[in-house]
Amino acid sequence: MLDYIGQHYWDVLIVFNYTIATTAVLTLILKNNNPTKTLSYVIILIFFPFLGLLVYYLFGQEYRKTKIFRRKQVLNQSTIQKSHEALKLHGDAIRKVDDYLGTKTKLVQLLQSNTNSPLTLHNAVTLLKNGNPTFEALLKDLKAAKHHIHLEYYIIKDGVIGTQLLNILCEKAKAGLSVKLIYDDVGSKLSSAIKQKLTASGVAHYPFMPVFFSKFTGKMNYRNHRKIAVIDGTIAYVGGVNISDEYLNVPSDTLFWRDTHLRIEGEAVTSLQVEFFMTWDFVSAAKTNVAPSYFPKVACKDNVAIQIASSGPDTNAAHIMEALFLAITTAEDYVYITTPYFVPNAQIITALRVAAKSGVDVRLIIPKASDSWVVKHATNSYLEHLMLEGIKVYRYTKGFVHAKTMVVDDIFSTVGTSNMDYRSFNINFEVNAFIYDIETSKTLKAHFLEDLKSCERIDAKQWQQRSKFERWKESYCRLWSPLI
Repeated sequence: MLDYIGQHYWDVLIVFNYTIATTAVLTLILKNNNPTKTLSYVIILIFFPFLGLLVYYLFGQEYRKTKIFRRKQVLNQSTIQKSHEALKLHGDAIRKVDDYLGTKTKLVQLLQSNTNSPLTLHNAVTLLKNGNPTFEALLKDLKAAKHHIHLEYYIIKDGVIGTQLLNILCEKAKAGLSVKLIYDDVGSKLSSAIKQKLTASGVAHYPFMPVFFSKFTGKMNYRNHRKIAVIDGTIAYVGGVNISDEYLNVPSDTLFWRDTHLRIEGEAVTSLQVEFFMTWDFVSAAKTNVAPSYFPKVACKDNVAIQIASSGPDTNAAHIMEALFLAITTAEDYVYITTPYFVPNAQIITALRVAAKSGVDVRLIIPKASDSWVVKHATNSYLEHLMLEGIKVYRYTKGFVHAKTMVVDDIFSTVGTSNMDYRSFNINFEVNAFIYDIETSKTLKAHFLEDLKSCERIDAKQWQQRSKFERWKESYCRLWSPLI
């Protein structure tokens, strides 16, 4: 037998590969998942021996609703339940919201089907444009913290800005504050020395789903793409800005990074605190006991209505994608979207087409320079048909636009971590703030129109004249769109 295997080892390996591949194909088909995604994996498994199995192992297994992501014990604690109950609207408050929001009330109702997304009315928000204003405000609030600091980030690098932030965490932990840090093990780069310093200072810190050889797993499935900061239970941050030096935009010859972040004071901080504790319960070994002191009563005189929506393999629906879909399809005047990664699913494509065909002004800003060759060409494959339906597409030329925002009809806007792509909608852990406020929407609209000055609009007729080789690259990369 061993002699036979030695003489025919390649044949044996091929048989072994296709035995496992056949099992994987049958499993994929029986799951009745998205046909496009299923077909992509079937093609890879059949036509790319060994490589197909590796791709399927790294990216193809679905864990939504399975044990690995069940983190409900936090939600069952009395502290969380009381905080949610305190945010519930009743009677006159509900009627006032209905009168103010009009058709946008449907969005509120949709998100409230998820018990973690109550509508909060008493909030103050500050839109932070780019990294420097974001870091300035965040570091100031961290230095002023009195009780606790909770951070959850996709990317934390111990460079210039990262070292400043981590030093503050160490100082606050030594002063007796409760300091907790969650960082994604693929996105973040923290040295052993800084991790040891955090531990010695009393900062509790955990990586999210640690992997081996993280340099080679940049697209490993189920990454925590969120950027959340909660300070004393009264101030929170959410948006696109990671803790990394490229956001500083220095020196001047580096690629300019355009991003948007959000600072929140008020009741919506409670929802972000709950999201943090759910992730903390998942990454930490010990059972998480949530003390009432993490949810202080917040007196906020401003009246900005906000819902916090999260999505990921631990949720029973793609909450963020569904809310974006409904916001687009119920738009009456305009929809302005900025996203660094635009690889939309069928639902979002349909929503954009229907909105544009019904007379809504639909505009999209995407980067001209992308950090992913595959994503760039996959994105390009969608543009022609969208432009032919009347959607205006602009490419940001000043640098790399990393903001993830949408503003609709001067009343609704969203700032968060979710891109307009399959990965954000279905695989990564994401969080967005959905804001129902005229002033915030007008400010975000003004930011969008200002960004258009640094964009080039793609002409549909000229775009149709691109070479067959470009179209071939687009079609090839689009095949991988459910996987990237």
